Amino acid sequence: MSNYLFLPFDFLKFWYFDSPREIIGFFDSLNNSFFQLFSLPLFLRTFFKPLKNEYRQGLVAFSRGMGMVIKTFFIIADVIILIPLLAIEALVLILFLAFPIMTLSLLFY
Repeated sequence: MSNYLFLPFDFLKFWYFDSPREIIGFFDSLNNSFFQLFSLPLFLRTFFKPLKNEYRQGLVAFSRGMGMVIKTFFIIADVIILIPLLAIEALVLILFLAFPIMTLSLLFY
């Protein structure tokens, strides 16, 4: 019978400590997959390197400039996709944490 007294505390521990940690872990995995799929860190690391590793005399400057132009477009596209993804993740976490409070407020108001 005494285990039932701790049930609300177990629920609160689950809802506000264990589950958010797992949700954040899932979002971390999702973001790592996003970075692997869209190569954003790679584009940032190799931004000033020549495109296709072209080091022939006379083509280095052109290849470097063309690589920067192309990578700029890819970086902008990746950031345009990443920002809504992060916003949706934050919204899901906030709504998840607020759900019990919203449910109780509906019951009492």
